[in-house]
Amino acid sequence: MSYIDESLSQDEKVAALFKPHWFAYLPMVLWLLLGLVTFGLTWLIALYEYLKLRFLEQGVTNKRVIVKRGIVGRSTDEMKLSSIETVEISQGVAGRIFGFGDIKVTGRGISDVVFTRIHDPMAVKRAIEGVSNPVD
Repeated sequence: MSYIDESLSQDEKVAALFKPHWFAYLPMVLWLLLGLVTFGLTWLIALYEYLKLRFLEQGVTNKRVIVKRGIVGRSTDEMKLSSIETVEISQGVAGRIFGFGDIKVTGRGISDVVFTRIHDPMAVKRAIEGVSNPVD
């Protein structure tokens, strides 16, 4: 069971889960290719990069936005929807071409929640804003 599912409070439901873009796997692929030259010495780094992405959870519920990182340990960034002030998209040239970017959710008096190298950042922004500001 995922962290997001485990941490749901009463009457809380998952609205959307966000996956990293395939571009996020590029460092892992580069470490694998470098391993061919270094006789496999960098494959442990590639495995670490894979596991880092495998255990990354990003999503929004009807009450909060959540980013959970960690392979063995756990680090989470969470923000209640009522605290959200802005949802910003950051995309470079490659991000615009290939369809990935970062989403920064800023709230009142608390740290930001950042979704990095996320697939289709505009859809993620719409999903977060759609849950936090429902249209009646």
